[in-house]
Amino acid sequence: MQTPAIPANESSRIAALHALDILDTAPEERYDRLTRLAKRVFNVPYSTISMIDDQRQWFKSIQGLSLCQTSRDISFCAHAILFDEILYVDNALKDERFHDNPVVVGDPKIRFYAGCSLNVNGFKMGTFCVFDKKPRAFTAEDRQLLKDLAGLAEQELALREPSRSN
Repeated sequence: MQTPAIPANESSRIAALHALDILDTAPEERYDRLTRLAKRVFNVPYSTISMIDDQRQWFKSIQGLSLCQTSRDISFCAHAILFDEILYVDNALKDERFHDNPVVVGDPKIRFYAGCSLNVNGFKMGTFCVFDKKPRAFTAEDRQLLKDLAGLAEQELALREPSRSN
């Protein structure tokens, strides 16, 4: 398993994430609505909006699982925040980064993953992602739709910015 690299701007990114004051907050319909929609549109069992903290991946919204967080070192999403484009893995068992990851070899047995980073105030705070227990293709149209849903999540997150709430 390849652990995700740490972004060059990590200390500033973490400070900006904490300034959003979103970590460990209660579920909110405005985020859950988006992950329910993604789950249905992409016909996948799982969809999340996750924030990547210094040690964990915390789920602001999650569909299909009853977790609230995982360790950052096993997180696909911690890899996704390193990219400007969508991180797409059609079959995690065949991907060197993930083939022996605990969430691939064990529950929930992730095979397919697609994650788009969520950019707020110039920082990649987390991701909007969809994943499945079976390998699958992800078309250019699918990628655009995931970017569109991530854009809606970014708009909601931007409403939390302290500069906008004063």
